Amino acid sequence: MYPAPYAVACGYDANSTPIEETNFYGTVKTGYTIGHSLSLVALTAAMIILCLFRKLHCTRNYIHMHLFMSFIMRAIAVFVKDVILFENSESDHCSVSSVGCKAVMVFFQYCIMANFFWLLVEGLYLRTLLVISFFSERKYFWWYILIGWGAPSVFITAWTLVRVYYEDTGCWEDIRKSPSWWIIKIPVVGSISVNFILFICIIQILVQKLHSPDVGHNETSQYSRLAKSTLLLIPLFGVHYIMFAFFPDNFKMEIKLVFELVLGSFQGFGVSVLYCFLNGEVQAELKRKWRRWHMERFLGSDMKYHHPSVGSNGTNFSTQISMLTKSSPKTQRGSSFQADFSLV
Repeated sequence: MYPAPYAVACGYDANSTPIEETNFYGTVKTGYTIGHSLSLVALTAAMIILCLFRKLHCTRNYIHMHLFMSFIMRAIAVFVKDVILFENSESDHCSVSSVGCKAVMVFFQYCIMANFFWLLVEGLYLRTLLVISFFSERKYFWWYILIGWGAPSVFITAWTLVRVYYEDTGCWEDIRKSPSWWIIKIPVVGSISVNFILFICIIQILVQKLHSPDVGHNETSQYSRLAKSTLLLIPLFGVHYIMFAFFPDNFKMEIKLVFELVLGSFQGFGVSVLYCFLNGEVQAELKRKWRRWHMERFLGSDMKYHHPSVGSNGTNFSTQISMLTKSSPKTQRGSSFQADFSLV
């Protein structure tokens, strides 16, 4: 979701705006409110799942969790901003400023930029997995943290200081005519461009590996699965943002609003589905926990009618449950390739 279209807030007047345009803006607001609400619920559930199951704790899922959090923060920032700017009709935030209103705008811009940068981190991590065979994931992870959360902090701090000392007018939401807007726009457009280049590079790497004679049948199926996953990542990498990234903010405003606000609001929902709910490891862990809970419940009720807690072979019930729920050695030795490369 690109921040620029929100600048229409101060240029919108219900008394002078045509009815068709009024209905259009109302439909857009309803659309992205539904999208962000659905995304917020799905992302929260995905975060809970990844946090609760220790077997899912790895660098790959840690990066996904940070991406989830950036989408959650983006949705919250949109809701808070709408309440401040649109719900209270008695105050004119375009001419009257307050510290709280400006703080909301700073938080909003930070969440938007952080979300773009974490999408960039996902692209960087995926390309690293494909290009580098052995690397220190912990070392790279801290660099990803600096990129995802640190870089936006630097740019937003610079933008805030410029607004405070040189453009302290209104609630800082009128950004179309502000020269300081480039402090935010350039990093966002840069992240979109880099992610688009990474996407093209990943496709090229996949094509080369798929046509390599050294790739066996099983590995080919894994690369094919990764290719499908990469194609599904077209909207999640922000590739669709490249359509309007280099055009003026007022270019095809209606189409831009639909792409960046309405469709962009469902982006978090798509991320949670691809990175969590359709992830094979997550599904396997959920099924394993469900079978274990069901077995414990069954044996717990059976214990009421069988007094001895130890079987004839000296093995208690809890040990039997653990043995039943553990995966076989073959499963435990399942390809680390799939664990490292599979996104869904």
